[in-house]
Amino acid sequence: MKIIYFSMGYSPHDHRFLSALAKTEHKIYFVQLEKADNSRLPAEIELVDWEGGARDFRWRDVPSYVRGMKRILAKIQPDILHAGPIQTVGLIAVLTKFHPLLMMSWGFDLMEDVYRNIWWEWVTRYTLKRSTFFTSDAQVTRNRAVKYGMNPENTIVFPWGVDLDHFSPITEHRTPNTEFTLFCNRSWEPRYGVDLLAKAFVQVVKSKPNTRLNLLAGGSEENRIREILRKNGTIDQVEFKGYVPQKELPSYYNEADIYISPSHVDGSSVSLMEAMACGLPCLVSDIPANREWVTENENGWLFADGDADALAEKILHAIENRDTLDEIGANARCVAEERADWQKNFQKLLVAYERTTKLK
Repeated sequence: MKIIYFSMGYSPHDHRFLSALAKTEHKIYFVQLEKADNSRLPAEIELVDWEGGARDFRWRDVPSYVRGMKRILAKIQPDILHAGPIQTVGLIAVLTKFHPLLMMSWGFDLMEDVYRNIWWEWVTRYTLKRSTFFTSDAQVTRNRAVKYGMNPENTIVFPWGVDLDHFSPITEHRTPNTEFTLFCNRSWEPRYGVDLLAKAFVQVVKSKPNTRLNLLAGGSEENRIREILRKNGTIDQVEFKGYVPQKELPSYYNEADIYISPSHVDGSSVSLMEAMACGLPCLVSDIPANREWVTENENGWLFADGDADALAEKILHAIENRDTLDEIGANARCVAEERADWQKNFQKLLVAYERTTKLK
């Protein structure tokens, strides 16, 4: 088949999908809506030069994007147009009136963007009602898509998953018993709640001074997060690692005692699956997508979303019960092996392609 993969930019997730698609028998064309570094694009994938891809998305450019995409479709004549996120890339795809159209949610489009205002909600409903097929990485996003007009029979849910060989337990790298290390690699943006973790950490250190926090990534809330830690005298107990290459991530998971994700909005979080694959007990916000992965006291713990006191309490519980962490971490690895295997889960995208073409 000839498939156009139409996405916002070229994120690590795009790279993973396109690298896997490059190994199939399908001819894949990549169209990006916004300017992004695509230097890692696999040689087998054909990058399409068009009106988009030169700057950030602008609503006033939508007519131009649609005309450009129509020209691409007329030239390539693909068997499938694969598009997402919903309200930007998806809308442009729908306005071309091309079928069959596979709409792929990126999680935030249905968990956050749909609530921006009436316009975004209308665009969501308009786009989903006109999509041929739908796929997402969590049941909660699939259910929301159905709520906004997607035919429930034309959907497939599959967690995007991780490389279980790359992300695996290395027990000898665990922190010595004299310290307890927390780890978080969520971006420092409002939706991911890293400021909440900083507040909770301050509370924990008051009674457990040998606790440390390793933070990866960065973002717009950096100054706020550092100030929370600085004014409470805990910044010296935090290691700021910035962004690290994918190949180095397993060592950071394996250095920690527990993984923490205070996110307010999520689909099936890849970083959560990476942590579980490394056999790391996971402490995550009690939101629908996380409940699909974490079961209290079995493979981790849940805390009330947005509640720093509740997060601190759960961290202290983990510290005081560290003799149970190996068993909880082993359970996390089992869940990852059962449900988060990228090699197996990617095959469901190919199934989605087959089902999409049958609805043409």
